[in-house]
Amino acid sequence: MATVEQCEQALQALAARMAASKSPRRELDFDRTLTCTIRDLNVVFAGRLKDGQLIDIARATSRDAQVRLAVGSDDLVALVDGRLKMAVAWATGRVRVEAGVRDLLKLRSIF
Repeated sequence: MATVEQCEQALQALAARMAASKSPRRELDFDRTLTCTIRDLNVVFAGRLKDGQLIDIARATSRDAQVRLAVGSDDLVALVDGRLKMAVAWATGRVRVEAGVRDLLKLRSIF
């Protein structure tokens, strides 16, 4: 099991990777609140997805957000490291995503 610190580092690494990307996804008109619940640690991180970037990542007490992710600590680290593909994780239930239909479609183009 990964630690809370490793999970936070993984989210920060993901944010840095997204910020450094020159992808056209940055031109998307997409601004949503996001929470990522680490199921096995019972910890919630909150942030904001804005124009292809993940910003303002911090621990939170509430799971309320427009986009909600739930994942195990080891799976989060594996996703960010590239050892686990998002489609596989989602299809096997290792990652749960709750969002509106339009948001889900936009998320596909971001990730």
